[in-house]
Amino acid sequence: MRKLSFLLCLFAAAAFGQSNNSKDPTWWDKYQYILNNGPAADPGSTSSVSSSGNVDVSNECGPQSETYITINPANTKNLAGGSNEIFRLPMRGYFSSDGGKSWGGVDAPLPPAIGANGIDFGSDPTLAFDSRGNLFYGYIVVFFGNGNGINGTELAVAKSTDGGKTYPSVTYFSFNGGEDHFNDKPMITADNAPASPFRDNIYVAWDAAIGGSTGGGIRLATSSDQGATFTVTRADDPKGPGRAIGAVPFVGTNGELYVAWNDYAANTIAFNRSFDAGATWDKQSVIAGKAIPFDIRIPAESFRGALVYPSCDVDRSSGAHRGRLVCSWMNLSGNGTTDIFTSYSDDKGTSWSLPKPATDQLAFAVDRFNHWLSIDPTNGVVNVSFYDTRNDTTGFRYMTDTYLSRSSDGGATFASNVRVSTVSSNEHDCDGVFPCRSINYGNQQGDYEGLVAYGGVAHPIWTDSRRNTEPAPGCTARGLMEEVFTASVK
Repeated sequence: MRKLSFLLCLFAAAAFGQSNNSKDPTWWDKYQYILNNGPAADPGSTSSVSSSGNVDVSNECGPQSETYITINPANTKNLAGGSNEIFRLPMRGYFSSDGGKSWGGVDAPLPPAIGANGIDFGSDPTLAFDSRGNLFYGYIVVFFGNGNGINGTELAVAKSTDGGKTYPSVTYFSFNGGEDHFNDKPMITADNAPASPFRDNIYVAWDAAIGGSTGGGIRLATSSDQGATFTVTRADDPKGPGRAIGAVPFVGTNGELYVAWNDYAANTIAFNRSFDAGATWDKQSVIAGKAIPFDIRIPAESFRGALVYPSCDVDRSSGAHRGRLVCSWMNLSGNGTTDIFTSYSDDKGTSWSLPKPATDQLAFAVDRFNHWLSIDPTNGVVNVSFYDTRNDTTGFRYMTDTYLSRSSDGGATFASNVRVSTVSSNEHDCDGVFPCRSINYGNQQGDYEGLVAYGGVAHPIWTDSRRNTEPAPGCTARGLMEEVFTASVK
């Protein structure tokens, strides 16, 4: 979700064909749908469907998008995921106890609405297990006042002790009221390092957009009591303009806390670190410069624009690159399409390697976007998943597949990419046949897709529209629309 009314990015839109709209945020269609139609009914229990190595995790009516996935270090057969619901109010959670072969689904909690006729809904899923097997599901809550604008936003972290089957408790914090404050795009992580003095701390990073010439910057919330309470600090330069989005926290082998984000005012992938669990922060620094300040309109993301954000992890294996930090992000390639780049650091983020693509370099135009990065803690392999248009048959780079790229030398080089999705999706042309109606359910693929790797197996998760018009019991005439898909790649 992106609340762009507050963001001074219109200069970038002119230069790069970006989709930012100072009048309507990208989730406005969702709000309008719910306002005009009411929220869709509870889909009931989820029963996943498998086909040719891909698993439809959600398998429910209406669109789901913007996905995330994590793995339980105390029980690696236990995976958990989440997604946005576009026609419904709550967040959707998913759980698997057999390594991702089959999945169930559950709703995450929402607080009461504000006002007599108000509504609220969740957005931006992010999940993490601690070393004890507790699961934490982070998201934002947006409060609306019966068509009268935004009443406020806050952060939510729901907790599950049964692997994601239920979320009996939730903590809400950092409420901001009014339309000129907006908490956006949280990402969560847990400190699972055995040598860390802060083991099992929970960290949430997000951007706090504020109206005017100065943004709210990057906020970092720390919990040392298993998600019951959170203490919030500011991780970026407090004297800077604070124009930031897409923050991701990650933890080092000895409990070092890192956060990277898109500083779109400076047009850099920015970085900071804390050695005391987020109580104090070092000086903001730079991983790399870039050409796309905020997001960019590409054919496969025709209604919203692909967002620039980092995804980062630390090598926690016992291999040669233990402790190495690796980050990925989207940027322009030499021919003007989008590509996924990576950089690494061996000195806790003091210096970074020169960026290089993590993808196959092909002789024709291809767009890559909505990436995620995960380093396998058992072998140190760097895994990067992303959407890729190389198999497009329309001639317009509309059709996408999910691909996986792997590096066995800490991100220095990457092997040939592996196609993960067995059927291409077409979010630009709804039926996958050109021409036809455009597909726009208020979120398209969303701003990001997820990935987790463990034990030599990578688990990408993505938004897939191959079943867009396929009917299912209880579904509307439009069918299943967008589904949450995953795969287990050895």
